[in-house]
Amino acid sequence: MSRNTQRVVRDAILAVFWFWFSLRLLNDWFGGVFFARGEPFVPPAPFADAAAALRETAAGLGILGTPVGWVANLLGSISFAATYLPDFAAGAWLTVVLTVLGIVFGLFIAVPLAAARVYGRVSGWVALGFIELIRGTPLLAQLFVLYYALPLSRWFAGVPYVGSGIVPAQAAWVAIVGFTINSAAYQAEYIRGAIESVPSGQLTAARSIGLSQIGGIRHVVLPQALRYAIPSWTNELVYLVKYSSLASFITVTELYEIAESTAYQNYRFLDLFMLAAVVYILLVLSATTTMEWVRRQVAIPGVGGSAGGRTSGD
Repeated sequence: MSRNTQRVVRDAILAVFWFWFSLRLLNDWFGGVFFARGEPFVPPAPFADAAAALRETAAGLGILGTPVGWVANLLGSISFAATYLPDFAAGAWLTVVLTVLGIVFGLFIAVPLAAARVYGRVSGWVALGFIELIRGTPLLAQLFVLYYALPLSRWFAGVPYVGSGIVPAQAAWVAIVGFTINSAAYQAEYIRGAIESVPSGQLTAARSIGLSQIGGIRHVVLPQALRYAIPSWTNELVYLVKYSSLASFITVTELYEIAESTAYQNYRFLDLFMLAAVVYILLVLSATTTMEWVRRQVAIPGVGGSAGGRTSGD
């Protein structure tokens, strides 16, 4: 299969997923516009009945019934997915919120941290201390400190509209703070590496035409460095999609928490976690596809590259 064909197939799968996901969320947010709130778009009962009938047929055919059994399993999987996908959509929405807000807010912190690391003196040591503290401690421990040891949850609970409608509850906002701080530390190192990959003569030339050091960094160095950092941002976005599952430990009902709590009700752990894995894969594919699009949009001929990324052991 050619690369173009692979891209077309991937984009088609993601288009179907996001069409369903958007329709599911809008339907439930507005109280059931097209279907009853939380009810499957496709009734699972006919597929379950057909699967049961085909399994009986396959059992009667012996080895010849193997293909019929495959079809029965497929219909059973469709019925299972249709039953639980409405709940998974609500959890996936929180996963998206945690991921997107965490990386975006983290970027605003990471850029000055990275600049301080490269160009600062005292501020460079402060930035280094912050970055190493955050990168040297587990994200789960950071979430526990923010949620259980600090009064952040009570503060967010007092903010108007938090926990009402589509606005996440206070636990989710505490998780966003945790993901923002953690992502900022990693992004700062990616951007630092990207800044150092820009020839130092670029800043000297900027100073020679009258720009201040901050102006040269802002208008000359950073536009190039941020392009170099895009592959690392892609890695960070993928990691945050998966790390969002840690928010379940501070009571955030994101995708992993939905799968786990449902599994404890019906003990279908394998089936539910496999279904959750499919949703995670689609979210990761969406993240990488989006970043590929961003890279193409901002690409300048002769400018590009990678500043590295998290390793699997981070």
